[in-house]
Amino acid sequence: MPDDGAAGVWVGLRRDATRVTLSVRATRLLVVARSAGSPLSFRPKPGSIPDSPGVYRFRDARGRVIYVGKAKSLRQRLNSYFADFSALHPRTQTMLTTAADVDWTVVGTEVEALQLEYSWIKEFDPRFNVKYRDDKSYPYLAVTLGEDFPRVQVMRGAKRKGTRYFGPYSHAWAIRETVDLLLRVFPVRTCSAGVFKRAGQIGRPCLLGYIDKCSAPCVGRVTPEEHRALAEDFCDFMAGNTSRFIKRLEKEMRDAASEQEYERAARLRDDIQALQRALEKQAVVLGEGTDADVIALAEDPLEAAVQVFYVRGGRIRGQRGWVVDKVEESTPGELVEQFLLQMYAEAAPESMPREVLVPAMPPDSEAVAELLGEQRRARVDVRVPQRGDKRALMETVERNAKESLAQHKIRRASDLTTRSKALQEIADALDLDQAPLRIECYDVSHLQGENVVASMVVFEDGLARKSEYRRFAIKTNEGDVASIYEVIMRRFRRYLEERSATGELAPDDQDVHGPIDPETGKPRKFAYPPNLVVVDGAGPQAAAAQRALDELGIDDVSVCGLAKRLEEVWLPGDDQPVIMPRSSEGLYLLQRVRDEAHRFAITYHRSKRSKTVKESALDGVPGLGPARRQALLKHFGSVKKLREATAPEICEVPGIGPSLAEVIVSTLKGDSP
Repeated sequence: MPDDGAAGVWVGLRRDATRVTLSVRATRLLVVARSAGSPLSFRPKPGSIPDSPGVYRFRDARGRVIYVGKAKSLRQRLNSYFADFSALHPRTQTMLTTAADVDWTVVGTEVEALQLEYSWIKEFDPRFNVKYRDDKSYPYLAVTLGEDFPRVQVMRGAKRKGTRYFGPYSHAWAIRETVDLLLRVFPVRTCSAGVFKRAGQIGRPCLLGYIDKCSAPCVGRVTPEEHRALAEDFCDFMAGNTSRFIKRLEKEMRDAASEQEYERAARLRDDIQALQRALEKQAVVLGEGTDADVIALAEDPLEAAVQVFYVRGGRIRGQRGWVVDKVEESTPGELVEQFLLQMYAEAAPESMPREVLVPAMPPDSEAVAELLGEQRRARVDVRVPQRGDKRALMETVERNAKESLAQHKIRRASDLTTRSKALQEIADALDLDQAPLRIECYDVSHLQGENVVASMVVFEDGLARKSEYRRFAIKTNEGDVASIYEVIMRRFRRYLEERSATGELAPDDQDVHGPIDPETGKPRKFAYPPNLVVVDGAGPQAAAAQRALDELGIDDVSVCGLAKRLEEVWLPGDDQPVIMPRSSEGLYLLQRVRDEAHRFAITYHRSKRSKTVKESALDGVPGLGPARRQALLKHFGSVKKLREATAPEICEVPGIGPSLAEVIVSTLKGDSP
């Protein structure tokens, strides 16, 4: 055990016939910064860093994780940060000057290091780590196999459980063309839940049911089992098992022709041609049995673009692109390794390929291949294609990556510098000591004083941080100024409570955990103070916010108001506003922050108002309790439709008798819609 009190770290492996279990007992070596802004202030003591594989974290002065990394040798890797500061990449220098301490955990193998690194990046979302982001929202072809009657549709965004995805595709119209062709052979439902339910109620299918592009399960033309079999055949065809369907249709066509059923044979011929046209839209690039993801990179000193072609059954089934800001000097192999971890860490086993073709091998290629194999539950080959069709396809993907990076740079040519310029302009206009890296904006929303709510949105480094958004139901009803005062008091009272709970307000000799929960390792709510508070309004609103901060004894948070009429910036206590130029990037950023707060507040207000309207219309019905109110709304869908219903129709709802139905009708007829 070192003399300075640093805890020891040991790792033990327990093996049995089926698995290897890692047993780690480690307490973190936490070196508290002695002077902010200097990496030497928290440099670990010589000999205190183990020469073992592990994962390390840099934290800022408030305890927030800002960078996570892994190393085969923690000693060599961490010492490289403190050896020659001037030789480091500029962004690495920024990370080190932002950091205030470093800690690490020792693991047994490189695979475990990869897993722990990914879990920490996902959990803490460090601002200096490489994070790949889509350069656009790609559409997928989705089949909702989790529903009783599966539906084929175009989907974007996060993937849902119980849904089979194909793609992604570059354009939604490409999916719709393919689906339109396949519905001739696999007439699966494509309608929304509302249309499906209404068709069942009226007993008549939609247009697709009449033109034989839907099997119309809504009206019972097929059983649920038959419809699910169609959906599964659709998925098999999209997954690349195409030959058996074409062969089956060809046999049926020949049988129909031999029996002189020429009209049926002609329909089957058209179905075969539809499947062949759908296949023609997917170019054959490799052997029929090839399942591979082809990955290519294009990079410059600041950014990199990644393109992936998904090849299934030898055909290109989809394409997708990502872009990333390079935090530190990274080799192509290191970028590939980070990309593979982020792309496949949570992928479903059936969606993973047998082969991953990359432009450069990851530094820990064997560990990466082993990790991907565990995810797929079968072997995954990671390799660089050297010749032949696979190399030619890799060159095509590389050209796409270069074009993607060029387009991205055109779209964001001024974005990085613009954000910095905007923050500096705000600091200059409001006479702040430093650029406001964290801005919180508050807005109040109501309708004639009813259902008063407020919103808090957060922008960090000029970008929205939606996980930090909060909303408030206002308790007082004395106008916008009083509402601003209340919400600022509530938010910053919570901030002081969190500081007190974490020990930040305790004497210097007591333990300090900062705004990070020591048990979960996650940020506490309201734990981070902003550099700047923006309120939607003019001088009175800004003064109310400042009064709340003064009463709480908070003097390190600046306040301003942004008035909508002339986009004037008001400071508390000033008789005249600060006029920022209309073309100012700083004013544009403040407008975006204010508009986002307004959007978030009005969304919350509408949801509360809608709930109140539904409840208040039925609250006046004698003898109608919460369960029956809920049953009525579920059956009719809205109060408006309930008003239009007759007493016999209302009696169809379980628990509603004739006498109560008459009371409901008479009460609602007396209400003004």
